Amino acid sequence: MRKSYSVKCDWDADARVWFVSETNVPGLATESATVEAMTKKLRTLIPELLAMNVGESEVEVPVELLWHKQELISVKRG
Repeated sequence: MRKSYSVKCDWDADARVWFVSETNVPGLATESATVEAMTKKLRTLIPELLAMNVGESEVEVPVELLWHKQELISVKRG
Protein backbone atom coordinates (compact mmCIF):
# COMPACT_ATOMS: atom_id res chain seq x y z
CA MET A 1 0.00 0.00 0.00
CA ARG A 2 1.21 3.47 -0.87
CA LYS A 3 2.20 5.75 1.98
CA SER A 4 0.66 9.20 1.84
CA TYR A 5 2.26 12.36 3.14
CA SER A 6 0.86 15.60 4.47
CA VAL A 7 2.19 19.12 4.84
CA LYS A 8 0.42 21.80 6.86
CA CYS A 9 1.51 25.37 6.22
CA ASP A 10 0.60 28.28 8.48
CA TRP A 11 0.81 32.01 7.88
CA ASP A 12 3.20 34.03 10.07
CA ALA A 13 1.69 37.52 10.01
CA ASP A 14 4.73 39.14 11.65
CA ALA A 15 7.26 37.67 9.21
CA ARG A 16 4.71 37.73 6.34
CA VAL A 17 5.59 34.21 5.20
CA TRP A 18 4.02 30.78 4.90
CA PHE A 19 5.95 28.12 6.83
CA VAL A 20 5.71 24.35 7.29
CA SER A 21 4.14 23.88 10.71
CA GLU A 22 3.39 20.12 10.62
CA THR A 23 4.47 17.33 8.30
CA ASN A 24 5.35 13.67 8.13
CA VAL A 25 7.95 14.32 5.43
CA PRO A 26 11.27 13.76 7.23
CA GLY A 27 13.52 16.83 7.26
CA LEU A 28 11.02 19.22 5.66
CA ALA A 29 11.31 22.78 6.97
CA THR A 30 10.88 25.78 4.70
CA GLU A 31 9.05 29.06 4.24
CA SER A 32 7.92 31.28 1.40
CA ALA A 33 6.11 34.57 0.85
CA THR A 34 3.22 33.18 -1.24
CA VAL A 35 1.19 29.98 -1.53
CA GLU A 36 2.31 29.67 -5.14
CA ALA A 37 6.00 30.01 -4.29
CA MET A 38 5.63 27.58 -1.38
CA THR A 39 3.89 25.01 -3.60
CA LYS A 40 6.70 25.28 -6.16
CA LYS A 41 9.31 24.81 -3.41
CA LEU A 42 7.48 21.81 -1.97
CA ARG A 43 7.28 20.12 -5.38
CA THR A 44 11.09 20.18 -5.42
CA LEU A 45 11.91 19.56 -1.75
CA ILE A 46 9.48 16.72 -1.00
CA PRO A 47 10.77 14.28 -3.64
CA GLU A 48 14.39 15.08 -2.72
CA LEU A 49 13.77 14.52 1.00
CA LEU A 50 11.74 11.34 0.49
CA ALA A 51 14.42 9.85 -1.75
CA MET A 52 17.18 10.80 0.71
CA ASN A 53 15.50 10.01 4.04
CA VAL A 54 12.93 7.32 3.30
CA GLY A 55 14.29 5.68 0.17
CA GLU A 56 10.91 6.27 -1.47
CA SER A 57 11.01 4.67 -4.89
CA GLU A 58 7.49 5.40 -6.15
CA VAL A 59 7.28 7.55 -9.24
CA GLU A 60 4.39 9.47 -7.67
CA VAL A 61 3.34 9.70 -4.03
CA PRO A 62 0.17 11.35 -2.70
CA VAL A 63 0.83 14.54 -0.74
CA GLU A 64 -1.92 16.52 0.99
CA LEU A 65 -1.16 20.23 1.26
CA LEU A 66 -3.11 22.13 3.92
CA TRP A 67 -3.08 25.91 4.33
CA HIS A 68 -4.13 27.79 7.44
CA LYS A 69 -4.42 31.53 7.81
CA GLN A 70 -6.37 33.41 10.45
CA GLU A 71 -7.45 37.05 10.09
CA LEU A 72 -9.43 39.51 12.13
CA ILE A 73 -12.32 41.02 10.22
CA SER A 74 -14.20 44.09 11.51
CA VAL A 75 -17.97 43.87 11.73
CA LYS A 76 -19.79 47.19 12.09
CA ARG A 77 -23.10 47.19 13.84
CA GLY A 78 -26.12 48.74 12.29
